[in-house]
Amino acid sequence: MHDLDDFTHTHIFDSGNLTAERSTRWVMVITAAMMVAEIWAGWWFNSMALLADGWHMSSHAVAIGLSAFAYMAARRYAGDNSFAFGTWKIEVLAGFASAMFLLGVAATMVISSLERLASPQVIRFDEAILVAIAGLVVNVVCALLLGHAHHDHGNNDEHHGDRHGHEVHSHHHEDHDHDHHEEHEHGHHHDLNLKSAYVHVIADAATSVLAILALLGGKMFAWNWLDPVMGIVGAVLVAIWAWGLTRETASVLLDRERDNPVAKAVRNLFERQPGWQGTHITDLHTWRVGRQTYACILSLITDRDDLDTGTVKALLQGLPQLGHITVEINRLSIAVAHE
Repeated sequence: MHDLDDFTHTHIFDSGNLTAERSTRWVMVITAAMMVAEIWAGWWFNSMALLADGWHMSSHAVAIGLSAFAYMAARRYAGDNSFAFGTWKIEVLAGFASAMFLLGVAATMVISSLERLASPQVIRFDEAILVAIAGLVVNVVCALLLGHAHHDHGNNDEHHGDRHGHEVHSHHHEDHDHDHHEEHEHGHHHDLNLKSAYVHVIADAATSVLAILALLGGKMFAWNWLDPVMGIVGAVLVAIWAWGLTRETASVLLDRERDNPVAKAVRNLFERQPGWQGTHITDLHTWRVGRQTYACILSLITDRDDLDTGTVKALLQGLPQLGHITVEINRLSIAVAHE
């Protein structure tokens, strides 16, 4: 005898990242403070590289604040059933927005640097170099904070999912089941929201290094043109990183993962089963609903009368990445009769 609780399940596929949420808040505050200092110093000491780094840092303060907000929102609305497949993609959306900020900053840096190349100005090198070094130190501290958050989450993360299967013979017979599973974060399954914040900090560090090099070159060899040139070089680096992050987050948001490794693993499982030559996958959709968790819709056609949801589910349990499973089974004899 089953009661209602046996057939209910949550759609919380990702447990969030509280350490990263705290770290991004701290990084936002630190970055905002340094942003004000660099913009003021760049204007006062007449350094384009320093000013560009300051305005660049302003976008980082906004973007990292957005990352922190996304963590909070995903956690707050995790139990809201209006999110059909959970709230994890709020974090991915924040990562995408951060990448857009970076692309905008890169364009602004190029325009400003070209203007300075066309109209060179006197730079107060000593003061500008000190401020640029201070900015680099701040970036390193922020990178360490975010790096610790990634390491801590990788060692302690729990991913919760639910599994339920639907078996359809002629028409509808449903069997629901679900369970929770734990996984540790590995390799290519990054926290994209944390990664976006980290890319912002690393981009900031790179532009700080370039600013220092430009200012040293200008001070030692009177190469004032090096300051705006390094601004352009920094903009190119930022654009490259931002484009990579844009593609990665956009693929997740648009569910552009049809041929992901999980889908291939599902197909391989069925191909290796002895005595299943008459069973074929006619439709398969897998998409990410958490850092390590995928949803799966699987449609089979088979000539076996003994193949049921339990058998298919037992087979798919070998793939712990699958957190939400829907299975449709069509009998070959019935399918032929309907033609």
